[in-house]
Order: sequence, then C-alpha cells, then structure tokens
Amino acid sequence: MSQLTLELAQDFLARAMAKATADFGRPICVAVCDAQGFLLGFARMAGAPVRSIAISQGKAYTSARMGVTTEALLARIHREQIEVGYFCDPLMTAMPGGSPLKDASGALIGAIGVSGLTSAEDQTITDFIATLVK
Repeated sequence: MSQLTLELAQDFLARAMAKATADFGRPICVAVCDAQGFLLGFARMAGAPVRSIAISQGKAYTSARMGVTTEALLARIHREQIEVGYFCDPLMTAMPGGSPLKDASGALIGAIGVSGLTSAEDQTITDFIATLVK
C-alpha cells in the first residue's frame, strides 16, 4: 500500500467509532489525514465534545508531520524539556491520541487522531487502528 485512500480512511473512521462505543461507551471525534497531514476524513459522533473536533484533527496532523504517536512526542518533549511550540508549527499538539499509519514496509501513508475520551483511551483507539494497516 503506497497511499491512504478515501475508502480506507472511511473504514478507519468507522472502526475507531465502533471501538470507542464497544470499549468505552462514549462518543468521540476522529480524523484521518494523509502523509502530509491534510485531512482525508472526519467524523463526530453524536454527543462528542465540540472541542474534540479541532483536537482530533490536530492529533492526526501532528502524528503525520512527526511520524510518531502523539504519546511518543509528549514523552520526547518531557525528556528533552522542550515545548511543542519549539517545532514552529501552531497546529501541532502533544496530547496523546494520535498515531501514524504506516504500510508493511514502514512507509508513512497517513495518521489518525481521536479526541473525546481520556488521552490514554484516545491513544488506545488510534494504536489499534494503526495495527490494521498493512
């Protein structure tokens, strides 16, 4: 797989929402972007917080731009005692809940971001979706 299609992005949105419902019983916002961080698909479940719209999109964007989970980015900025603002990109966030999507060869094809639950729960969902890419 060399690129993320709209059809696959929509499948990931549906799977993320199903996992949020099954595992946590609460609504989420979920965003999928391409390898450059541009939005391919977005969904907001009924009752998901409005603030989670931008947060989920920021998590997906950040994972695509950095090529790592937002959880890993948060660990890095703590370890190096720097701020996310030092990356000179106001759209980036270090809140856990974003995962890069890589194909079987390890090439970055996109990213997914979830918001609406705890940060750890958001990250659990995106990590799960990342395992589905091959």
